[in-house]
Amino acid sequence: MFDACSYPSCSLEDLAMRTYNISPLWRRSTIGFDRFLDLADGARHGEPPCNVERLSGDRYRISLALAGFSPDDIAITAEQNKLTVEGRKSDNGQRKFLYQGISSRPFKRQFALAADVRVEGARFDNGLLQVELVREIPTATKPRRLPIDTLTASDVQQIEREAA
Repeated sequence: MFDACSYPSCSLEDLAMRTYNISPLWRRSTIGFDRFLDLADGARHGEPPCNVERLSGDRYRISLALAGFSPDDIAITAEQNKLTVEGRKSDNGQRKFLYQGISSRPFKRQFALAADVRVEGARFDNGLLQVELVREIPTATKPRRLPIDTLTASDVQQIEREAA
């Protein structure tokens, strides 16, 4: 008898070499940070489908496809660092569908916002809810240009007199 593994080239080393850690790619979505993968993570699963766009350096837009919903069926809440969009159809089951391909289930989508991101407003047009966000950098943390002063001859003489 010979000592052989039941699988060709089977060893723990081979198994370890084929294992990839992709968990850093799938973190929670954040808006206001320059982390594209975080934004994509929030948009890749769940209902309703949504897009997260960066319009400029400090402006963002979240678009949610809400076919069949009206503005009265939707609630938007912004609290601390979280944006919540909830929807519940007010249809009382009066309609009889032969086939219902448009979802009318209640939904709740949450987005984590950076501390300096503010919800500016929302609009609903043709089944698309668009939430506008603005990143407001506090003036204390904004980069600023400092003027460079030059000393004149009279300033140098005054400093020398004070030193003496």
